[in-house]
Amino acid sequence: MVTLHGACIALCETGILIRGPSGAGKSSLALLLAAAADGAFVADDRVVCTVREGRLVACPHPSLAGQVEIRGQGILPVAELGIPFRPDVVLDLAVDLVETAPRLPEPPEAAALLGLTLPRLVLDRGVRAAGLAPLLIRAALRKHRP
Repeated sequence: MVTLHGACIALCETGILIRGPSGAGKSSLALLLAAAADGAFVADDRVVCTVREGRLVACPHPSLAGQVEIRGQGILPVAELGIPFRPDVVLDLAVDLVETAPRLPEPPEAAALLGLTLPRLVLDRGVRAAGLAPLLIRAALRKHRP
C-alpha cells in the first residue's frame, strides 16, 4: 500500500489517477471529469493505492473520503457539488500534470506503481488552460482499453 499526493476519479468503470505538484489543478480537473454523466469522484489530496488481484486499486484516505479541496472555498463534500462519490476504483490510467511539455513529445513511459505499470498521459499547463484535458484523457482511455 502507498499513499500518493493526487486525485482520483472514475469514468464508467475506468479509474484515473491524477498527479502533479501542489497548485497544478489536480482537484479542478478531477471535479470536471467526475461531473460528467459517466463520472464519479474517488479521492482528493491523499490517494491510497493497493494491489488487489494483480490490479492497482485506488481509494481515498479515510479522513478525506467524499471531500475535495477547492482553492478559495475550502474543503467541501462532493455531494454538495452534485457529484457522485465512489469508495474505490481499479486504476487504468495515470495523468501527470506538468508546467511545460515539448511541442511534439515522444509517447510517455508507463507509470510504475507498487510493481505494476499504468498507461500514462502528460498534460502541460497550456493544454489544460485551453480546456483540452478532458478530451485528451478520454482519447487516452479509448487508446488503452483492453
